[in-house]
Amino acid sequence: MRAAAVDLGKVRVGLAVADELGLMAHPRAYLDGRDPRRVVGELTRLAESEGITLFLVGLPRHLNGKEGLPAKRARKFAETLASRTRAGVELIDEWLSTKEAHARLREGGNTSREARERVDSAAAAVLLQSWLDGQRAADEER
Repeated sequence: MRAAAVDLGKVRVGLAVADELGLMAHPRAYLDGRDPRRVVGELTRLAESEGITLFLVGLPRHLNGKEGLPAKRARKFAETLASRTRAGVELIDEWLSTKEAHARLREGGNTSREARERVDSAAAAVLLQSWLDGQRAADEER
């Protein structure tokens, strides 16, 4: 199974893809989030060209755990993506993934401007790596 993660934003959509062994998440260039139909089309092409069988879509929540309009948007996007691709689509809690991505980018020596350009896909990579690690741990328990 080859997975990809999507960090949905109104302006930029972060994207990360797992390596073929399912061990490491690799950030990709962000997609223009202003046209959701185009994003779905680009993700459909990605699934076909790179054998993506599962998309993880970040589900944003408020600090109190409740869902707001961004979560509703993510759920609708996930439904559309599932209907347009042959890949599975799962929602994954994106709790503090952007904050962690910012911290990692700063630790890596990125300037604030560089971090802004990379944070969306870095956040998608944080989501995907967390999921990959969880899958590996579950496999080891079996």
